[in-house]
Amino acid sequence: MSEERDIVVVGGGICGLATALALHRKGIPSLVLERSETLRATGAAIIMQPNGWRALDQLGVASKLRKTANAIESGRFVTIPDGKQEPIPLGGEVRCLRRMDLINVLAEDLPSNAIRFGCRVVSVELDPTTSRPLLHLDDGGAIKAKMVIGCDGVRSVVASIVGLNKTGLYSIDVTRGFTRFEDGHGLEKEFVVMSKDGLQLGWLPVDDHLVYWFVTQKWTSPDSRVTLAKDPKLLKSSIVKAMNDFPTDAIQMVSDSDLSTVQWTELRYRPPWEILRRSFWKGTVVVAGDAMHATAPFLAQGGAASLEDAVVLARCLAEKIKLATDSDHRGLRGRLLSFEKSAVQEAFEQFSKERRARVFWLTMETFFIGSILGSSSGIVKLLAVLFMAILFSDKTGHTRYDCGRL
Repeated sequence: MSEERDIVVVGGGICGLATALALHRKGIPSLVLERSETLRATGAAIIMQPNGWRALDQLGVASKLRKTANAIESGRFVTIPDGKQEPIPLGGEVRCLRRMDLINVLAEDLPSNAIRFGCRVVSVELDPTTSRPLLHLDDGGAIKAKMVIGCDGVRSVVASIVGLNKTGLYSIDVTRGFTRFEDGHGLEKEFVVMSKDGLQLGWLPVDDHLVYWFVTQKWTSPDSRVTLAKDPKLLKSSIVKAMNDFPTDAIQMVSDSDLSTVQWTELRYRPPWEILRRSFWKGTVVVAGDAMHATAPFLAQGGAASLEDAVVLARCLAEKIKLATDSDHRGLRGRLLSFEKSAVQEAFEQFSKERRARVFWLTMETFFIGSILGSSSGIVKLLAVLFMAILFSDKTGHTRYDCGRL
C-alpha cells in the first residue's frame, strides 16, 4: 500500500532544500526525498554572485553565510605563458562558499522531519484516473503525492515525465578541490583564472586559510577520464603534470590540495532551444534547478539560478493555492490549504513564464562559452565568439537579475 503526501520534493541538494525552505517560509509543508544517507554536496565550493545573494536574502539565510566566507574584491584573467592580463568584472557582492556550508544552512531551518534520507526515486508516473503523481522507490515502496517538485539534478528522473530530454554532454570536464594553508595563504581577495591551450585553472580564497580551485580541460579520452575520477591521487597528479608553464605557486597549490576534497565532474547541459520550446511541468509535476536548466559552471550561475527557482516557485504556489475546508491540509501559517489541480497548474504556469526567459539566456550564454572552449571546429568557435560579442557584451548582466520577494 502506498504512502500519501501533499508535496514531495525529489532531491536534497541545493535546489531541493532551498525549495523546501522557501515553501516552509510561506507556511507550506513538504517532504524532501534524498537518496544519500546524509546531507551531501556535489563539488567543493560554489561561487555566489549578486543575484544569488538576493535569493539567499529572501530565504533568510544570507547573513549566516556571509560569516563563512570573505568578500571577493577583484578578478583577473591571465594567459599562459605570455602573462597577459585583463580584469574580470564582478558586478557586486561575490563570495566563495563551501557547498556543505550552504547545504547545512538551508537544511537547519527546516522542520526535523522534512528530509527523508536513503530514499531514491526510480520512476514517476501519473495516475490515469486522478492524474496525481505516483513515485516508485528503490526499496519497492511508493508515494502518492498531490504535487511533485523534481530537483533531482542533471540526470533527473522527474524531468522525463514532463517531456524534457536527457541532458547533453560537453567534451570538457572539471576537477575541483580545496587547499588549506594552516598559517594563512596570504593571497589577495581576488578571483583568478589562468588559461593555456584549453586548460583553465581558477581559484578564489574562501577565507584566510582555505582556497578553492578548479581546472577545466577537454577530454583526452572519455574512458581515461572516468578511470582517473576513481583515483583522486592519480587525478590530481595528471592535472599537475598538465600545468607546465603555469606559475610555480599555482602548481603547488593544486599539488598540496586535500585529496578528500578533489572531485572530477563531467559537464552536462540542457540545450537553450529545449528551454525555449519545452514545458517544465505536466499535471501536478514540475521541475526546477539542474533538472530544468542544467548548465556548465562557466558563468558560476547554476546554484544561484536554482535558488532563484526556489523563491519564484514558492511565491507562485503561495499565491495560487486556495483556502479549503479540509482540516487535513493545514498550512499558510495555520490556515487551510487546497491542492486543487487547476490552482497548482496555474502556479506552475506562472512559474514557467517567470523563469523561461531568465534560464534561456543563462543556458544560451553558457552554451556559447562551452562551444568556444570545447569545440574542435574553427567555424563553430568563430560563430560562438561572434554571438557572444553581439548578445553578451555586458559581462555582468546575468548577475543583475532579481528574483523578487518571496
